[in-house]
Amino acid sequence: MTTPLRLGIAGLGTVGTGTVKIVRQKAHLLAVRAGRPVEISAVSARTRDKDRGVNLSSYDWEDDPVALAKRDDVDVFVELMGGSDGPAKAATEAALKAGKDVVTANKAMLALHGQELAQLAEANGAVLRFEAAVAGGIPVIKSLTEGLAGNEVTRVLGVMNGTCNYILTRMQSAGLPYDTVFEEANQLGYLEADPELDVGGIDAGHKLSLLSAIAFGTQVNFAGVELEGIGRILIEDIRAAADMGYRIKLLGVAQMTGRGLEQRMSPCLVPAASPLGQLEGGTNMVVIEGDAVEQIVLRGPGAGEGPTASAVMGDVMDIARGLRVSTFGQPAATLSPSQPAQSAAPAPYYLRMTLRDKPGALAKVATLLGASGISIDRMRQYDHADEAAPVLIVTHKTQRSALNEALEAMGQTDVVLGEPVALRIEEV
Repeated sequence: MTTPLRLGIAGLGTVGTGTVKIVRQKAHLLAVRAGRPVEISAVSARTRDKDRGVNLSSYDWEDDPVALAKRDDVDVFVELMGGSDGPAKAATEAALKAGKDVVTANKAMLALHGQELAQLAEANGAVLRFEAAVAGGIPVIKSLTEGLAGNEVTRVLGVMNGTCNYILTRMQSAGLPYDTVFEEANQLGYLEADPELDVGGIDAGHKLSLLSAIAFGTQVNFAGVELEGIGRILIEDIRAAADMGYRIKLLGVAQMTGRGLEQRMSPCLVPAASPLGQLEGGTNMVVIEGDAVEQIVLRGPGAGEGPTASAVMGDVMDIARGLRVSTFGQPAATLSPSQPAQSAAPAPYYLRMTLRDKPGALAKVATLLGASGISIDRMRQYDHADEAAPVLIVTHKTQRSALNEALEAMGQTDVVLGEPVALRIEEV
């Protein structure tokens, strides 16, 4: 086929301009690999006159992204505006209703409306691709939908927000407190306009819900993701974890259990020597476990102009080659509603608490843990100069519900000062 594949790109921020650069600079390479030219017909963004560092004069301009999506000279609508609703969703729906294929980097839109958009795509003979929405330049969507299609996936886990990983690793390497590193990340432009999307685990939770849908054949259920951010992690936790051979990561975990689909995005301890434990800076990593392949590890840049635009173009090239894959790896009608797990699988936990320095305080804590069926694996009490004694406890495997019961009982005593911190220890 020599007919060009014509793109309409909505959104000319970092990823949008990166995509334009690849199309312009790699035109010959793309044509050779796709077997047809890949061209841009028109673009759209909020501001027309902004200097984006790339020449856009040869493309038509549409102020309205919905109009761009409907153009006769657009075969693939590339949505890079962002936002779960509003113009992004309206333009995506318009493109799909017109039978046009869509490539998007919009994790929030898919996490909240993925099922209906997948159904709309199939009803109109279109495909909806979103490699760039999860883990930047890592081809994790393609791995799940294609390379691992012969596997029954048992677990997906990983670090999916580079900003949080930067903050946690910077705290460890520089010995700096959370607030200092948070402000540093903000000054470097790493944080979203609403920082809670990053540090609250929401951004990464969106990504986890998309991976879960593909891995387990379920409808996207972001509401079923248990979210906990990194705001409570102290430098003392970072140091104590390292002292015991662990590192703290904002870790997403999805697995199908007898209790339902477990989806968690929360700070966890992982072995320092594991691939996840060794992950530094803004890099992302996704670990996939399947019955045939056992375990694979995918690692790479999780954001940025080049990596994310690379993922966008991967989807564009598949469409140019004629590859048609269902949005979540199987027909939308066959995706089953997911039943959120009522409780997480048992695991060891790290507990940090401050005890009143008085006889019997530690014994009382151990008794309350034992009364909830929780046994202690390791315990450390650090030197202190006042009446508040910092104590660290690592439990054997237990249910989180049992741990919550014990923590509630501790709060009713006069020996625990403040609120204890409990972090799951994930086996990887």
